[in-house]
Amino acid sequence: MNQQYGDIGAMRLGAVLRIARLTFRIAACFIFLVAVAGFGPSAAWAEDAATDQTAPANPALTNETCLGCHGQQGFAPAHAAAPGSPPTVLTDRFLGSVHGQRQCVECHTNITKVPHEKVVVKVSCVNCHRDLLEAAKEDEKPEAIAKLTGVVQMIDRYLKSIHAQPSKEDQSRTNATCYNCHDAHYVYPKGSPNRNWWRLNLPYACGACHTKELEDYKTSVHGVEALQNGNPKAAICSDCHSTHDVQDTSLDSTRLLITKNCGNCHTEELKSYTSTYHGQVNTLGFAYTAKCFDCHGNHTIKRVDDPTSRVHPNNRLQTCQNCHLDATAGFATFQPHANDHDFARYPYTWVASKFMLLLLGGTFAFFWTHSLLWYVRELIDHRRNKLRPHVRTEALNANGGEPAVYYQRWPAIWRIAHLSFAICVITLVFTGMTLFYANADWAPVISKFLGGPRITGTVHRVFAVAFVSIFFWHLAYVVFRIGRNWKTFRWFGPDSLIPSLSDLYDLIAMLKWFFGLAPKPQLDRWTYWEKFDYWAPFWGVTIIGTSGAMLWMKGLTATYLPGWVFNVATIFHGEEAVLAAGFLFTVHFFNNHWRPDKFPLDILMFTGVMPLEEFKREHLVEYNRLVASGELSQYLVDAPSRPVTFASKVLGFTLMACGLLLLAMVINGFTHHLLVG
Repeated sequence: MNQQYGDIGAMRLGAVLRIARLTFRIAACFIFLVAVAGFGPSAAWAEDAATDQTAPANPALTNETCLGCHGQQGFAPAHAAAPGSPPTVLTDRFLGSVHGQRQCVECHTNITKVPHEKVVVKVSCVNCHRDLLEAAKEDEKPEAIAKLTGVVQMIDRYLKSIHAQPSKEDQSRTNATCYNCHDAHYVYPKGSPNRNWWRLNLPYACGACHTKELEDYKTSVHGVEALQNGNPKAAICSDCHSTHDVQDTSLDSTRLLITKNCGNCHTEELKSYTSTYHGQVNTLGFAYTAKCFDCHGNHTIKRVDDPTSRVHPNNRLQTCQNCHLDATAGFATFQPHANDHDFARYPYTWVASKFMLLLLGGTFAFFWTHSLLWYVRELIDHRRNKLRPHVRTEALNANGGEPAVYYQRWPAIWRIAHLSFAICVITLVFTGMTLFYANADWAPVISKFLGGPRITGTVHRVFAVAFVSIFFWHLAYVVFRIGRNWKTFRWFGPDSLIPSLSDLYDLIAMLKWFFGLAPKPQLDRWTYWEKFDYWAPFWGVTIIGTSGAMLWMKGLTATYLPGWVFNVATIFHGEEAVLAAGFLFTVHFFNNHWRPDKFPLDILMFTGVMPLEEFKREHLVEYNRLVASGELSQYLVDAPSRPVTFASKVLGFTLMACGLLLLAMVINGFTHHLLVG
C-alpha cells in the first residue's frame, strides 16, 4: 500500500511540474506579447518623431500611454474612485479637440516616467501659441498662420480683460487664466462636432468662480433651455459677456456691448428697442438709459408670461420705477418693442407710421414736382428772352446800373421774427436729427461734440420753447391787429393770408404756364405758395409741439393717457420734423432763392426791401392796386446800403449752407434708416 501511495505521489508531482512548465511558457508568451504591443509601436513611432514637433521627449510617454490610465473609467490614483465615475480625460472628445494632436507631456512637462508624480501644468498658453505662430511663419504654412493668428488675437484681447487683471484676494495670480475657462483637453472650433457639448458645459466652468450667478442662471429661461433641455442655441455666459473681452459689468462699454450682444439672438427686439429714446441714446454710445437687462433682468431672465418676470404686467410698473421714480400706470402699457409692420400687435404704431409715410410721400411728391416744372418753365422763358411785366425805372437807377428805388415789403419786426424762426429751426433740426437718426455715422460724432444726449436734449428743449413762444407771440399780434380792425377787415381780401378760391385759380393758372398752355399768371400780395408756407407751421407746431411736450413731460402724460401714446408721439415728432426740414431746405429754398428769377439768393427777408421792378413782376395785381389808390409812394424807399447788402448776403448764404448741411444729414439718416433699419 505504501508503494501504491508512493506511485500516486510521484504521478501527482509530475503533473504539477508539467502544469508549472506550461504556466511558465504561457506567462513568457504573454510577457512577450505585451512587450511587442506596448513598446514595439512606441519604438516605431519614435523613429518618425524626429521630424514631428509633437514628439515627446520620452518616446515611451505617448498620448496612448497616458490615456491608457487617464482615459479609463473609474481611474483615480489619488483617491478611491466612485463606481461608474467618468474617466479623467474623455478620450474621444480629447482626440477631437484642437489639442488632440498635441502630446500630453508638452503641457505636463513635469511628467517624465510612469507612474508619475502629481500633474502640474508648467506651460504658458500665451507663449506656446505665440511660439507656434512664429514657427508657422518660418515654415510658411498659410493655414496654420491664419488659425494661430486668430488665437493670438484672442490672447491679446484676453490680456486686456478683467480676467487677466490681478485678483483682489490674491494679487499673485490673475482673476482667471486660460485653463480656468478652457479645459485644455476640450477646445473646439466653431462648426466642430463637439462644439455644442462644450457650449452646454461652459456655464459650469464660469460657475466655478461665479457661483451665485450660476445658481441664478439655472432658474432663467436661458439656463433652463441650455442646462435642462440641452438646447445649444440657448444663450450662455459668453454670448452676453463675450469670450476674451470680458470686462467689469459696471463699465459703460460693457453695458453697451451686452445690449448689442442681446441683438445677436433677439434681432427684431433690438431693432425695435433702438427706435425708442432708450435705444437711440444707447446707439449714440451712452449707457445711462435703460438696457435690455435693466428691464428683463440679467441672470434670472424669465419669460414675459412668468409671474416672477420683471416685465410681467403685474411687475412692469415697479420695474419702470427703478429709473422713473414718478412713473404712473401709463408707463406699464408703453410698448418698447412696438414696430410699424405688425398691425395685429401694434395697431396704433402701424397706423401712425403709415399715415406719416403717406403725408411725407404726398407732400414731397407734389411740391418737388411743382418746383421742377416751375424751374424748367422759368428757365425756358429766360433763354427765349420773353418779355416780362416791367416798370420804366431808367431814371430811377443809380450810376452803377443797380435799382435805386425799392419797395418796402417787410417791416423790421417781421424780419426779426423770420430770423429767429430760422435760427430756432436750424438748431432744432441739428439737435433733433442727431437723436432721431442715431444709427447714422455722423450722429455719435455730433452727439459727443455737443456733450452728449442730455446736453443736446436741453438745448433742443430751450430752442423749442423759444420757437413756440415766437409762434404764440405772432398769434397774439395777429389777433390784436384783426381785433382792432375787425369791422373793416376782409377775411378773404388781398391782405388776408386765409386761403380762398383765388388761390386755387392761381395754382391752375401756374400749372398751365408750366406746360406752356398760358402766360404766367398775375399774382396778388400773397401767392398760394406763400400762404402754404405761412400755414404749414400751424400744423407743424401742433404736431411737433404737442408730441414733444408729451415726451418731455412723461409722468403727466402717463397719468392720463395709456403708454402706447409714447410710441405714436415718437413717430409723429420725428417724422413731422423730417417733413419740415425737407420742405424748408428744398421747396422753400427753391421758391425764394433757387428759381432762375431769384438765384442764387434773395435777401428780401434780411433787408425788407425789393427792387420796384421785381415787385411789379412778382405781385402785379398788388402793384396795380397801389398805383390806382395812390398808395405806392408810401412804400418806396432807397436802396439798402452796401454794408447792409453785404451783411445780408453773408447771413443769407450762411443760413442756406446750414440748411443744406442739415438736409444732407437728414437724407443720409433717412436713407440709412430705409436700407439698414
